[in-house]
Amino acid sequence: MAYTLRDFGSYTVGGHLHHVAQGEIREIQVTRDTAIPYDPRGHFAVAQTYVQYFIPATRRDAPPVVLVHGGGMSGSTWETTPDGRPGWLHRLLDRGYEVHVVDMVERGRAGFAPQVMGPDPILRSLEEAWALFRFGPAAGFDDRRPFSGQQFPVHALSALAARFAPRWIGTSGLQTAGLLAVLARTGPAFVICHSQGGEMTFDAYAARPDLFSGIVAIEPSALPAGQTSFAQCPLTLVQGDYLDAAPHWSARRDAWATLFTRVTKAGAPARLIDTVTEVATGGSHMLMMDRHSDAVLEAAVSVP
Repeated sequence: MAYTLRDFGSYTVGGHLHHVAQGEIREIQVTRDTAIPYDPRGHFAVAQTYVQYFIPATRRDAPPVVLVHGGGMSGSTWETTPDGRPGWLHRLLDRGYEVHVVDMVERGRAGFAPQVMGPDPILRSLEEAWALFRFGPAAGFDDRRPFSGQQFPVHALSALAARFAPRWIGTSGLQTAGLLAVLARTGPAFVICHSQGGEMTFDAYAARPDLFSGIVAIEPSALPAGQTSFAQCPLTLVQGDYLDAAPHWSARRDAWATLFTRVTKAGAPARLIDTVTEVATGGSHMLMMDRHSDAVLEAAVSVP
């Protein structure tokens, strides 16, 4: 894999200025040798979305791809796998796609403004990730004993956890607004979303379907509200293995199938990719990081 970039950079969109009028000036020690007066009052930039963009030298004549991460994660989801393989960002660039990698509001390089986000954020533990992402049975965590045939590189679990970001539970609306601001800048785009990112993607699509040329939803944890039509936007749903591991995963599998049936019965273009039968067995919730991630991308995006 080798590619040359014509341009790359970053930008922020959305957000607003938040004014704080309460508080008093106090002295803070910013380094061991320097103390400065700090005033908690003033105007602060909050709720912005950070995006890093990449344009290959030989750009495919296709809409840009926007990558939307899941809950408690950031855009690093798509960059390099926890065990050091090229991520979907690099694979898409190698195929000539312009790519925009999003850090949603209050995640990664979008920055944090906890004083305006409400209750304290949560941070995912390794134990939670082990069970929630379907790496293995809860009893297998201590000795890292995964499900049989597991595609996720469980020896790199700690490297994955190092990427976890604090998550505020009540920011979905802000994140949807941020994604809409991204798409207003890029123009109609092909959006690949994962897990919680599916909620923001579907809500943004319901608000501005004209900004979407297609959606690939990797195990979305929320589905479109109401009877959203996908007549003008090809929809692809992708699911992994071990979906009988917990009742909530069985429920999600059934919900994806119901959505697929509704969309196709309405005559809209849609695909439901069961990676177990169409790619390989052993896929976790983190399909873009599994050992067969390249094959999953090929199936989902159908790029030559």
